[in-house]
Amino acid sequence: MTLALGCIADDYTGASDLANTLTRAGLRTVQTIGVPADDLALPEVDAVVVSLKSRSIEARLAVARSRAAETWLRGRGAGHVLFKICSTFDSTDAGNIGPVMDALRADCGEAIVLVTPAFPETGRTVYQGNLFVGAVPLNESPLKDHPLNPMRDSNLVRVLARQSKTQVGLVDLATVARGAEAVQARLAELAGKGIGAAIIDAVFDRDLETIGLVAARHRLSVGASGMGLGLARALVSTGKVRSASASSEQGTAVGGAAACLAGSCSQATLQQIAKAESVMPVLRLDPDRILTEEGEVERALAWATPRLAEGPVLIASSSTPDQVAALQARHGRDAAGHAIEQAMADIAENLVKSGVRRLIVAGGETSGAVVDRLGIPGFLVGAEIAAGVPVLRAVGAEAGDMLLALKSGNFGGPEFFADALGLMR
Repeated sequence: MTLALGCIADDYTGASDLANTLTRAGLRTVQTIGVPADDLALPEVDAVVVSLKSRSIEARLAVARSRAAETWLRGRGAGHVLFKICSTFDSTDAGNIGPVMDALRADCGEAIVLVTPAFPETGRTVYQGNLFVGAVPLNESPLKDHPLNPMRDSNLVRVLARQSKTQVGLVDLATVARGAEAVQARLAELAGKGIGAAIIDAVFDRDLETIGLVAARHRLSVGASGMGLGLARALVSTGKVRSASASSEQGTAVGGAAACLAGSCSQATLQQIAKAESVMPVLRLDPDRILTEEGEVERALAWATPRLAEGPVLIASSSTPDQVAALQARHGRDAAGHAIEQAMADIAENLVKSGVRRLIVAGGETSGAVVDRLGIPGFLVGAEIAAGVPVLRAVGAEAGDMLLALKSGNFGGPEFFADALGLMR
């Protein structure tokens, strides 16, 4: 197997988003969970997205895991590697985007790396180096309040410079509008000044195509799924990949019970949970009891198990930003997050033992904990539920044939859970 594109994603839902984007653009794509074992049987594909749970861990661990993923991808012939990050650049000043970028850049010998979280299709754009969510800068949007990685500065040149050991420059929109050669010339100019990374503006879909053409000439890029889209289109347009038809075929139906788990505290997920209450039983966990008492997991399972035969259920640990802040103040940010993630993983493991074969998980950290606990090594990418969220068929799962949907907190419309269940047969 010789890969046209290798990707390293810093969380599982982001990896699903990217795999979905690449599939829609015509690349045959598999998403793996962690660095694949050498004996994992994979079909013939154009791209592999290695999913890591590295966004919020200690930087040195994120670097080590990302380097291992890059080594595996390069060993399968990947000439270009995309380090996939969140489209809201979720990373505090002590975060991992800069350190991982620095390490991968050193490993592959690139003079300068293009960086952008822009994905206009999902309302994420970058102008003059500032990240916008819809019409407002990131630090003025509701997305600034991520419970683990709050973002208070929309200027990505500043944000990345505070994390990276290299200087960070800007390729502005006017340069992008002049085309790939103008962008390449600007990169050469910046590299000549010793600048090792460049935030690049992107406001329109066509900007991603220009960026992809330039990035594909290099060995490394950093960005969200919009960067992946640009790269995929570049690989197809230059003939390096023969476009495959994106198929919604999921194979045989898996049947079995269905369940939804929500750990995200985003406004979108909170609205989706509220909407789901009209179509399925919903249990809201008490996060404080998860941390201070025993038995909250058992209570959830006792509630869910007898209901599974009647239809899907939803179990949520999600809270409002104010409630999250209060919980973190009482118990500590890391301790609170870890306890809740592990509780949701416990619930998922037991639900699968009870016969659940269609599982929907909302929230990147929650998805990572759940998939790790279930020991699923990889997924085939199927039909798109919502922008950035495909149906995933498990490859090599201990539980056998399963369908999953792993949703970043901010993705999907109000009816997301019902929409997902409608496609997961």
